[in-house]
Amino acid sequence: MEISFAPELEAKLNQIASQAGKQADQIVQELVASHLDHDEWFRKEVGKGLAPLDRGKSVSHEEVRNQMERNLGS
Repeated sequence: MEISFAPELEAKLNQIASQAGKQADQIVQELVASHLDHDEWFRKEVGKGLAPLDRGKSVSHEEVRNQMERNLGS
């Protein structure tokens, strides 16, 4: 796979790679892997948060506000 970058982005990537003592393609692979791992985690967490709604369980705005006030001691 080949990816083209704008010249200023490629220069920044090369600078970061040089400072890290790595090749630019290694930096890109690490960044993409990190992003994909985070994206997978995020989607799972959103799914967990939405699951109760799919089961018809929800909390009203008023209930959330009251709970926050209790927690914050307002």
